[in-house]
Amino acid sequence: MSDPSRNERGSISGFVVVLSMTFVACAGLAFDGGRMIAARAEATDAAENAARAGAQQVTSLRSGNPTIDKSAATISANRFLETIGITGVATADENSVTVTTNIKVPMILLGIFGVRDRSVSAVRSAQPFTSP
Repeated sequence: MSDPSRNERGSISGFVVVLSMTFVACAGLAFDGGRMIAARAEATDAAENAARAGAQQVTSLRSGNPTIDKSAATISANRFLETIGITGVATADENSVTVTTNIKVPMILLGIFGVRDRSVSAVRSAQPFTSP
């Protein structure tokens, strides 16, 4: 008679490989997902601060009708983004400055499974405050 344990040799190897890949995928979701959440917070923070920097470019304060200098506001917001190393676009009108930021997040662990880099973006606006 043949030994039954000899017929099942190596059958556990496939299970271990699948289980290991599942653990790596779960770790990738936690690790790379956490990095995406952190990048989203960074993009939001950068957009808010750049919009505030642009909204400080106010003209006509003494006349009582303050407006934003569109050109100076756009330059100021873009300069802020350049200083902190974040890509984005700033637009302005007489009343507000809007900034859109974009951060590319490379997938480290999920890249093993073919998941490509992801982008996160944020859009924030700021208006100058005038006290009565």
